[in-house]
This record gives sequence, C-alpha cells and structure tokens, in this order.
Amino acid sequence: MSPPVKVIGALGSAFSHRVEAALCLKGVPYELIQEDLNNKSEQLLTHNPVKKKVPVLLHGDQAICEPLVIIEYVDEAFEGPPLLPIDPYDRAVARFWADFMDNKLLKPFWLAHWTEGEVQKGFAKEAKENLALLEVQLRGKRFFGGDTVGYIDIVFCCLAPWLSVIEEVTVMTVVDESEYPALRQWEKEYNSYEALKPCLPGRDQLVAYFTENKEKYKMYANAWAQQ
Repeated sequence: MSPPVKVIGALGSAFSHRVEAALCLKGVPYELIQEDLNNKSEQLLTHNPVKKKVPVLLHGDQAICEPLVIIEYVDEAFEGPPLLPIDPYDRAVARFWADFMDNKLLKPFWLAHWTEGEVQKGFAKEAKENLALLEVQLRGKRFFGGDTVGYIDIVFCCLAPWLSVIEEVTVMTVVDESEYPALRQWEKEYNSYEALKPCLPGRDQLVAYFTENKEKYKMYANAWAQQ
C-alpha cells in the first residue's frame, strides 16, 4: 500500500491549486488540509519551518515545499501522464516559462488589480507587455503544451479561475479579450478541463473569499509595490 498523500493548502491560493492540479492530472488521491493563514498551524510550521507558507505536500513521512518543486516531485514520484515534456529542450523551455510567471509576470499582474492610481497604471502596462508574450505562445494551440494540460498550464493557473474572480472583485480588467483572445480561450479550456474539475475552486466561493479580504489584499499589494 502506497504512503498517503496530503496537501496543506489554503482557500484562495493559486499556488496550492498548482499542487492539487498536478495530483489530479496524475490521478493521485490526496487529502486537502485547509490552512488558516492568519493563524498558522503547528503542522504547517513544522513541515515548512523555513518559509512557513503553503502549499506543502506530505507523502507519507516526507514533506516537500515550494509549488514548482512539488510539481516536479509529483511528476517523478507517481505514475500517470507526464506533466513536464519528455524532451530535455522542451523541459528547459517549460521551466523558463515557469520562471517567467513567478519572477516576471506575477507581480505586475497582481498589483495591476490591487493598487490604484498611477502606480496601478504602471503595473498594468508592464503586465500587458508580459501577457502579450504569452498570447504569442498560445496561438494555434489549446494549451501551452498542445492538446492537454501540462506543467506550464498548471503554473499559469492564476490566469484561469482566479482571473475573472479578481476582475469582478477589483473592477479592473487587464486581460482584455480583444487584446488577448488566445489567453481568454485558454482560460475557458482550463476551467472546463475534466481532469481538473475535482480541484478547481468554486467561483462563488472565491468571489466571497476575495470580497471579504479585499482590504487586506490592497494593503499587501501597496507594501509589495514599494519593494
């Protein structure tokens, strides 16, 4: 009998969803442990003492931290369709775009929605320039890797169920359908992908969560914008 798999995650966290998505695509059963990030549990602090963040994957008595690291671990540790490409060059390209998401696009994309005024305009401009690069990558394809959801799609999940929710809550649209039709079509395809349905958060639940925490996210965004 294989060791149990658990995910310490949090409602509203696209990073937690990355891990759940990887497990769902590999067909791995898991238990989700919802963490209250305002009152972090001993379990989270014990298993991720360095960064004290979700997600954390628990595989038996082993704890793996950091979403991109976890995805690769899931890909290598479990049978099922590969998440990363098989070809070494294609794998390198996939990792490049993952780095692009986390270190180039994420900050301006997020702050374009949660800041205001001239600061918001600057981040929106930067986000749009980066999104244009993704639009080119998707043209003529259903997903970034072809016809099925893979590593890059999982990494870019904040542009799927989270995008329309954040647009509604913040009343701000950065990914306009007329400018980014391929990205918007990809969003629809990702949200309706059968294998991901067990782990996709409910839209109403996400709207309620971000509405309730709107002022907190604005505060975080203003602090991040000054870094």
